[in-house]
This record gives sequence, structure tokens and C-alpha cells, in this order.
Amino acid sequence: MSAPRTIALQRAYDAPGARDGYRVLVDRYWPRGRSKASLALDEWARELAPSTQLIHWYDHQPARWDAFRERYLAELGVAAQQERARALLRAAKRRRITLVYGARSETGNQAIVLREALLALETRMRPLAVAGRPG
Repeated sequence: MSAPRTIALQRAYDAPGARDGYRVLVDRYWPRGRSKASLALDEWARELAPSTQLIHWYDHQPARWDAFRERYLAELGVAAQQERARALLRAAKRRRITLVYGARSETGNQAIVLREALLALETRMRPLAVAGRPG
């Protein structure tokens, strides 16, 4: 069985790196003051971002983090979101994925939750090993 894919997180205000792999903006709204060229994106997955209502409710308040995480995971659990997430994983092929986000917080943002969901989904997508053959 192959090793799990690396899914990195990076603020939209940090410069892209040569080893970022497949770069995906995961915000519903475009980051202020950033051009398309400066972000060097392969994809803008705004549909995978938290709902507008959830973004406004959370308001990056640390006391709401656990509830935000649970609510966002519930949003990502809907069939249409699962298919969008699978499409993102397929588009990246086996390359490293860098989830780009605009939030100031490196410890309380949607990219953390989306990475968790993507890694779990990828684990479920892997073919099972057949006896005598690697998976």
C-alpha cells in the first residue's frame, strides 16, 4: 500500500514554493490584495469552503472552534461535497496538495478541517490489497 499523500497548508499571503505540488485555494472569497498570478493556483475550490452562514457564525472566534469543526465536517459529509472532494483528489493525481487559505490564524481555519476530511476520504478510496499482491 502506498504512503498517504502529503496535504500541506499555506496562507495565501505567503509566497508559493517550488515543492507545493497541486495548489488549491479553499476560501469561499478571494483573498484581499492577492492576484491570480501571485497565488499560482491549480484550482479554486470555493464550493468546498464552509457555507457563508457557517463562516459568519464562526467569525474566527477560538471558543467556537470545536463546534465549527463539527459543523464543517457535517457540511463536507454531504454527497455532493464528497464528490467534489474526490474530484480534487483525482485532479491532483498522486502529487502533494497545498491547501491555500486567507485566514490569519494558522491553528483555527477551514483548511485544517478540509485536510482532515480529504485524508479520511483518500483512505477510504484506496483499493484494498488482495492476498499476495500489494494494494
